[in-house]
Amino acid sequence: MDFLMSGVAACGACLFTNPLEVVKTRMQLQGELQSPGTYQRHYRNVFHAFITIGKVDGLAALQKGLAPALLYQFLMNGIRLGTYGLAEAGGYLHTAEGTLSPSRSAAAGGLAGVMGAYLGSPIYMVKTHLQAQAASEIAVGYQYKHRIFPPQSWKVALVAAMVSGIAVVLAMTPFDVVSTRLYNQPTDVQGKGLMYRGILDALLQTARTEGIFGMYKGIGASYFRLGPHTILSLFFWDQLRNLYYTYSK
Repeated sequence: MDFLMSGVAACGACLFTNPLEVVKTRMQLQGELQSPGTYQRHYRNVFHAFITIGKVDGLAALQKGLAPALLYQFLMNGIRLGTYGLAEAGGYLHTAEGTLSPSRSAAAGGLAGVMGAYLGSPIYMVKTHLQAQAASEIAVGYQYKHRIFPPQSWKVALVAAMVSGIAVVLAMTPFDVVSTRLYNQPTDVQGKGLMYRGILDALLQTARTEGIFGMYKGIGASYFRLGPHTILSLFFWDQLRNLYYTYSK
């Protein structure tokens, strides 16, 4: 669970920080191996870079490389924080007397960080290539021409649904947990719930008793259900409409 929770939490943050990653990548590649003053500065500062990219490449370009960025965050932080959490839960960070060992904590954190960075490095490379892609008038660094999926591929819609599903799941899972518990709670002879008085009461009780993680139980299943469910629903709906209009004429 530590792997999943830490990975999903990092993905949620990535949705908001990825535009800054795009700007950072462009500014770090600007003037590569060129003396100051000998090249054109397309990006003067962070704010100018945001405006320039939005105007020339379009606002969507500020989320370039989002798919590999999400995968990278999920894998790297899932491994890093998850491994450390397992070491802590297994008691490896404490001495025989039960006190927390700074040296063991540092070693476990370092090992977990190395594992996450090593396994996530290939994905980070792809992310960097995609985020550096720009229109010729503001291009910096070497321009790779990666294309993850061909145009109009159903895979594009699938990936888009899975990415957007992160934000939806993070926002909706607490309410989904509460609705499941409200429906499943025992009732008295009048049909009134015996455990919760309503939605707010269920949210408060869950948070107080089980903590914030208790409100996100089943988030992995919710996430991997949402993307395919959305795609399949729209696909079957489109096909049924085509069949209807074909045979109703």
